[in-house]
Amino acid sequence: MSTNLAASPQSYRESAILTAPPQRLVVMLYDGAHRFLYQAAAAMRAGQATAASDRLRRAEDIISHLQSTLDMSQGEISHRLDAIYRFCLQQLAQARVRKEPERIDHVQRLLGELRDAWDEISSRPAAAEIA
Repeated sequence: MSTNLAASPQSYRESAILTAPPQRLVVMLYDGAHRFLYQAAAAMRAGQATAASDRLRRAEDIISHLQSTLDMSQGEISHRLDAIYRFCLQQLAQARVRKEPERIDHVQRLLGELRDAWDEISSRPAAAEIA
């Protein structure tokens, strides 16, 4: 008969990632960090240390990736983002040690503001021309 006509959610995600412009990829990374931070804080509040640690690690990996891909030759904005990412990573490390989900919430809000800014940039018609 026919093979699987409906693509899996994983296939859609992979296609979206492979075809997204760079600004949209940054938004996707922020979305992933947001999801993992939310899950980490919830797990920490529920006393699920292993799940909280795993989700924190995943969010930290995303933040570290965002930090490592900064083009520091681009001036002040890159340096400010670097400082924000360092701050976020420090806060998450303290949240893990002190078991303070409020610190995770704070990082989540901060990254949410950055995500919204990148989303606005990636939605502009000129954003396609930059990439």
